[in-house]
This record gives sequence, C-alpha cells and structure tokens, in this order.
Amino acid sequence: MNLSTSVEKLPHVGLIYQKRLKKLGIRTVRGLLFHFPHRYEDFSKIIPISEVHPVGKLEKNLKRQRKLLKFSTRAKLNETCCIQGKIREIKNTRTWKKRMILTQALVEDRSGTIKVVWFNQPYLINVLKPGDLVCLAGKVSSGKSGSYLSSPAHEKISSVGRSGASLNVKINSSLTHTGRLVPVYPETEGLSSRWLRFIIKPLLIEFKNKIRDSLPEKIRSQHQLLPVQEAIWQIHFPDSMKLVKKARERFSFEELFNLSLVVLRERMKLAKEAAPTIPLNLKLIKEFIKSLPFKLTATQRKSTWQILKDLEKPRPMNRLLEGDVGSGKTVVAIIAALNVVKAGYQVAFMAPTEILAKQHFQKISELLKDFNLNIGLVTGKENKIFSKGKANKISRKKLLEKVSGGVNPTNKEFIRGVDLLIGTHALIQKEVKFGNLALVIVDEQHRFGVEQRAKLCQAHSSSPGESGFIPHLLSMTATPIPRTLALTVYSDLDLSLITELPKGRKKIITKVIVPKRRKEAYRFIRKQVEEGRQVFVICPRIEPSEKKEITTWAEVKAVKEEYEKLSKNIFPDLKVGMLHGKMEVKKKEETMRKFKDKKIDVLVSTSVVEVGIDIPNATLMMIEGAERFGLAQLHQFRGRVGRSGYQSFCFLFTESPAKRTAQRLKALLSSENGFELAEKDLMIRGPGDFSGGRQWGIPDLSMASLKDIFLVQRSRNAAKEILEEDPELKKYPLLRTRLKEFRERIHLE
Repeated sequence: MNLSTSVEKLPHVGLIYQKRLKKLGIRTVRGLLFHFPHRYEDFSKIIPISEVHPVGKLEKNLKRQRKLLKFSTRAKLNETCCIQGKIREIKNTRTWKKRMILTQALVEDRSGTIKVVWFNQPYLINVLKPGDLVCLAGKVSSGKSGSYLSSPAHEKISSVGRSGASLNVKINSSLTHTGRLVPVYPETEGLSSRWLRFIIKPLLIEFKNKIRDSLPEKIRSQHQLLPVQEAIWQIHFPDSMKLVKKARERFSFEELFNLSLVVLRERMKLAKEAAPTIPLNLKLIKEFIKSLPFKLTATQRKSTWQILKDLEKPRPMNRLLEGDVGSGKTVVAIIAALNVVKAGYQVAFMAPTEILAKQHFQKISELLKDFNLNIGLVTGKENKIFSKGKANKISRKKLLEKVSGGVNPTNKEFIRGVDLLIGTHALIQKEVKFGNLALVIVDEQHRFGVEQRAKLCQAHSSSPGESGFIPHLLSMTATPIPRTLALTVYSDLDLSLITELPKGRKKIITKVIVPKRRKEAYRFIRKQVEEGRQVFVICPRIEPSEKKEITTWAEVKAVKEEYEKLSKNIFPDLKVGMLHGKMEVKKKEETMRKFKDKKIDVLVSTSVVEVGIDIPNATLMMIEGAERFGLAQLHQFRGRVGRSGYQSFCFLFTESPAKRTAQRLKALLSSENGFELAEKDLMIRGPGDFSGGRQWGIPDLSMASLKDIFLVQRSRNAAKEILEEDPELKKYPLLRTRLKEFRERIHLE
C-alpha cells in the first residue's frame, strides 16, 4: 500500500463510504491525509469528576455561589469539559413523553461519580461495558438530580491519572477523540469527523515518514517552515494551537508557492509564443470614438490605449479588463475588435449566457453599423449575421462556412465571411473553425475555465504565411479582484482598470429592509411604477424548499412563490413578469423584450439577471434573501439599475438575525466602489466564497491564505527565485511531479 492506493482497498471503507468520500473529492490515501481539519475541539483539559459542577446555575445560597466561583478549574454550565474514569453501570431506557431512547451511565474516578446521558444512541451499551476505563468530553448540564454530562464524545483508555487528574503526555498522545485538541473535518452526510479520525490516524502513523517533501530545502529553511512529516501530523493531531498555526502556515505557503509557479510558468510559456502584430490605426479609432453617443471616461481611454499597444506586439496579449458594473468595458473591447478587423483579421467574442450574447450582438451591431463589418451570432439555438446594416437569420452550417472563410485564388489573400463572431459556449465546439483569428474577447471571464479559453484560442486554422500564431486574449470582468487574489491567481494577466462610471449617473440609494418595514417598501415600489419606472425582484431559488424543518429566517424565497404573491396579493393591478433559467429560450427572450418595452412593471427573477441586462428605465432593485448572496453578486445586481438619469434604489430584504449578515450588508451600504467592496468581501467571507473557489479546485487552505498578503508575497517571491535559477525545474524533479499533479487538480478561472 502507498499514497496513491485507492480508498476502496483500505480496511473499514466499504462501497457506501467510498461514495461518501468521493463527495469530498477523496479517492486515495494521499487524499485522506491531505483532507485537513477546518477547526479543533479543545478537550485537552482533563479535570477530576468532583470539579464538574454547573457554576452557571443560579444557586439559592449566594455565599456558596461566590465560594464556588473562586475555583477556576470548575466546569461551568453548558461548558465542555473532559473527564476520565471507570464505567460503574450503563443501561438504556425509553422516555414515555418523547419516545426517546436514553443511554445512561455512571462513571467514577477517585474524586467522585457523575451521571452521563446519551440521546438516541442505544448501540453504546454494546460498545461501552461496566468496568471499562473511558475518557469523556461533553457539555455540563444540570437536572433535578444534579449535574451530568450530555452526549459526550467517548473513548476507551488503558489507565487513568491519579485522583482523576490530567493524564501524562504519553497517555494523552495516544488519545484520538478526547483528552486533546481534537480535529473537526469538513464532512458530508453519513461521514462524521469521528469516522475520519478513526481512518486517518492509523494511516498517518504508517505513512507520515514516507511522504516526501516537495518544497526545496533552501526555501523551507529560508522561510522557517515545518518539514512535511511533522506538519502533516501536527495539522491532524496537534500538540498545541501554536503548532497548528505552524502546520497551516507550511501547507498554505506550499499551496500558494505551487499556484505561483503554475501561473508564472504559464506567463513564461506565453512569452515564447508568437501572435499577429496589429498596427494601431489611429485615424480609424478617432473616427469611431467620435461616432459614439457619449464621451469616454479617462480610464476607458487609458485601458483602450494599453490594449491597442499590446496588440502591436508580436507576443500574445493576455490582459484582464476590470471595471465596475456599468463602467463601459464593452465599448473598450469594441474599439480593440474594430482595430483588429480593419487590419485584416477575425475576432471572437464569448459571453457566459445567451441573453448577454444576444445583447452584445445587438449593441455591437448598432455601434459598428457604419464601419462595414460582418458580425455573426452563434448560440445553442440561434444563428444570425449582421451585414450591410441588417441582421438576418442564417443556418449554422452557412455561418460556420463564412467563419472559416477561404483564400482568393488570384492574390492568395484570406477572404473573411465573418469579421466578428459573438456567441456563448457554442463558440468552442469542434465544428467552429476560424480562418484568421487574431483576438479572443471573453466577457465575465471568471465564468470560464482556462481550458475553455484555450479551446477558443486554438479554434482557428493557420492562415497563409502565418503558421504558428496564436490569438491575443482580452478577458473582462465586472467582479473587481482584490489585490491579494490578483497577485497570485491572476498574475499571468496584465491588468487594465476602469474605475469611473459614465458621467450623469446618480449614486444608487441602498437600504436594508427588515420584516416590519416590508409593507412600507411595497408602497414605495408602487409609487415608482406610478411614476413610469420599472422594478427588478431577485430571488435565489426557483422551486420552493421541500425541507420544512428549515428555520423561517433561513428559508429562501422561491421565484414562483414570489411571483404568485406579488401578482395576486400585493400588486394585482400591476403587470408582473417572471424569469428564470429553466424557462425555454424563446420564453425568456419574450419576457425580456416585454420588460424592455415597458410591458412589464415588476420582473421577478433568479440570478440570471446578474450579468449584462441593460434596462435604463428600471430604477429599483429588490433582493429577497440578501444574506444568501455574496457581496460581489449583490453589487452586480445593484448595477442592473442606475443606468439612466433617474434616481435609483436597491432594497436588501433579509430576515437573518446573524451578526455576520449585518456586517456584510453594512459593507455594501458603505461601498460605492466595487474594488473597495471586493476587499471587504474577501476579509469577511474569504476568497473561496468570494470568487467561487470551490469550483476552481484550489484547496481550501490556500484559498483562505489569500487573505494574508504577506504570505502571498513571500510564496510568490520564492517561486520567482526558483524559476530564475531553474526555469524548467530540472534540479527539482519531485517539485516538477508535484506541480503536474497540482495543475491537474486546479482549473483557474
């Protein structure tokens, strides 16, 4: 057996547990050993039974209470404590009132006896027998007959310390579930931390000295990091919280170091590739900018210049254009596309949804109608071409023939049937072949994995005389990226920032609406509609929850329920529409067209409106269950309004009493700038939640560490140092192997 051994070959891991482990992404011994705890229960303080007394309980005799409070070792009511002793008796009883099985035991040490109660765990009488020595860790409760331990964690032991005092170090280190810092792991249904400890500990004992350290020795020494063998033990079964911190630092550093190596090597690799050089046509750009019905902001101009200068280079551009919601990223991309097309090449423009792809097609066709371009649209169900001022439907086959183009037999020049192709994931299907692709634009790039981007960049045949070229890449996002995230995850990209909104936009008034003010909010919505404006209502789930046990404040509003409620009970006289991802494409398009044409007053929708929907007349965004969304997503929703000269509003409805919810929503109220908000979201929730890290495949530990700018910089500098010395990592074969495995685990977005 070795680290790559499948879990199915391990003892105690049957088919059922294999499936449960698979849900956690665990398939091998290595996967189990590197499934780290996310917190620890401190059961290290073992006290004599006589010290277990519910001090928190109000005593009739105040003098006695004051006297008891002097004993700092005494356990308080509802506090977790750990004891050791011998089971004197144990039995099961059934309560008549609640039909519950109680397992009750008496446990004694030299200082006294205590009652122990487990609820609905009748099997315990087959596990624990009178005379067994046990270590128990649980909460102190108080009943009519005195204090007792409620449903404690249990573990059989071989001996007890004198007078019930703490065990010596030797015995303590042998404990797994009690009497120490006990690891608590990320779990799934039917897979408890106790079971994981039971499986992981013997594997650690067998394999910890066989795990080879892939971190170069000089890097480990320079940054004072624990050796992997010591770190792997201390992160699972630590001797102290100080050593937990050291172990976490070691693995966090290693993951960030590997991440930096992957990204920096990609950048180095890209720098060796060749791309078509696109000369800057200044006269053309000035003509286009002059034709726009608005003035470009200073940062739009700066970003445009950075992109156009990149396109002049013979190396592939790899640039990320960041801009707040409604800041005008698309027009910057159009300028780049126009410059590329007029230089004799093609452009691909990929959007994450059909709605957004069609919106781009309409908007770009309108802005470029006087520049004699052939613009194509390809989605899962629709294909169009805009040529000579008109948009017409076309078969997929004919459109793709135009995209692949041909060669003029007279002068051997490439003939383009489509200059700019806009689409969804349909763009990366095998049958889509570009004849002369020079620029790939990916909108909302965090929604596409690196593999999809690569497919799009490769979806072209070499044009005559230009074999070996790869296209330039421009990614766009309205989700501002915090500095720590950008330093590591996006360090293979050059960044362009649009930090201003178009002139004339008013600040969106944002308010948190508590339940008692709901009717008042509805009156305000009605007033907005009476003034000719329109309203978005966002709900996080399509179908109502079937789990009736969910508490009231946590129950998510369902779109269908909300639609019924608003259309029949709240606004029966208004035109209420519904939109969600499960609707047919034609139905979605019809609904959006009606909303745009002001035939719908209130649109109830899921998060499908998060990106790209442009309805200038909509002035109110109402978000149900606001606590269910991340700050970045709430900011995206808020950006759907405020797109005209009218005053706009964003109402955040929440029934959650949690302090964290209040903290997050307060951050939204106080932040107008998306970049400032992204930093706050990163600190409050962590990068895994902020940027969908679980979908990236980046380990939780390194995602959490992205909040630590100092650690990010240290690991990145270490990666640079290694690559400067040995770009191919020939001196570090183990690191090369680990890096290959690491790269297979992640797919940066």
